[in-house]
Amino acid sequence: MRTKEDLNVLRKRAIGLRREGKSRREIKQILGPMSNSTLDHALQGVPPADWTRRPNAKDDHRARARELRAQGLAYHEIAARLDVSKSSVSLWVRDLPVPPRLSYEENRQRSAEGVRRYWAAERQVRGTRRASEVAAAAAEIGDLTSREILIAGAVAYWCEGAKRRSAQSAERIVFVNSDAGLIRFFLRFLAAADVRRKDLTFCVAIHESADVEAAQRFWEEVTGASAEQFTKPSLKRHNPKTNRKNVGNDYHGCLRVSVHRSSTLYRRIEGWASAVTAAV
Repeated sequence: MRTKEDLNVLRKRAIGLRREGKSRREIKQILGPMSNSTLDHALQGVPPADWTRRPNAKDDHRARARELRAQGLAYHEIAARLDVSKSSVSLWVRDLPVPPRLSYEENRQRSAEGVRRYWAAERQVRGTRRASEVAAAAAEIGDLTSREILIAGAVAYWCEGAKRRSAQSAERIVFVNSDAGLIRFFLRFLAAADVRRKDLTFCVAIHESADVEAAQRFWEEVTGASAEQFTKPSLKRHNPKTNRKNVGNDYHGCLRVSVHRSSTLYRRIEGWASAVTAAV
């Protein structure tokens, strides 16, 4: 059993070796066998050499947590910001002074900033996930056969196109939409139904306050039709009191696609659509 004097000598030698940069294992090898508690007592108050410290994956989090605490953030705010537990935050910053209470306005602004940061990241995550799901669904469809184009086109027309309202109403194909992709598909459907491009006319319907000429150029490019196939644009009266959202460079109005001498095609579409809706 070591005496008090022996322990003092041991402590002095252990401290000297520690300051030389020795690890606990090296100190034991030099000074001889001893328990961990004895070595702990001998090295009490003496920090280990930097090279003996194991890297901690959360060292950066700890430093950042202390910065945020110094800025006045609460434990739950720091935990949310760093994606760690409140207990970890408490362990890292508990020696720092408690920040003063914030005013209502400061709390409101901080909360709003937290929401803004959350959605800035969340929108990107959701956008990526949404794009992936849309691409996967599109891959499930693959290439369409002519029959599938006729089915999809007939249903699209029966949902969006002009229909006969009475026995005296004219049966003609008129399809109006603002979605360029749907317009392209409808033209593909008409081609599958053996409709000639020269039998089509187009008309742009748009608010009078928009760039009408630019809109017509846009739809000419979408359809691949010549300017001669476009009739005079149909202008919607502009009401400045209306809170319209369809404004800006992306607003091109709607396009009306009309098919000449199309009563027979109308009846075929009605038959195709009824066959689809009856297939239950």
